[in-house]
Amino acid sequence: CHRLTDPVGFALEHYDAVGRWRTMDGGEPIDASGTLFNGTEFRGVAGLQKAILDRPELYVTTLTEKLLTFAIGRGVAYYDAPAVRKVVRDASAQDYRFSSVVMGIVNSMPFRMRKATS
Repeated sequence: CHRLTDPVGFALEHYDAVGRWRTMDGGEPIDASGTLFNGTEFRGVAGLQKAILDRPELYVTTLTEKLLTFAIGRGVAYYDAPAVRKVVRDASAQDYRFSSVVMGIVNSMPFRMRKATS
């Protein structure tokens, strides 16, 4: 089940519920390896970090969608896809700096044209 619903969670398996490092769980050694949805395998936090950094556009696309959802107060829809792609493309030209993602969202059409709350 965990392999299907949260493969990234395996990278953090060495940490218990309060953040302490552990090597065993229930008397068994911890296996902190996993496979991402695209088939990329990783082992531990460092392996997950490398897998993410090898494909920064995927990470930044997801980050942009999540931040845009918060910024516009609704879920991202199919018609927001061009704006998301533009934010990611522009951020790419600036080494995917976080500030470039935020500025791209603020300048995006979905953010500028969102409905004001009464």
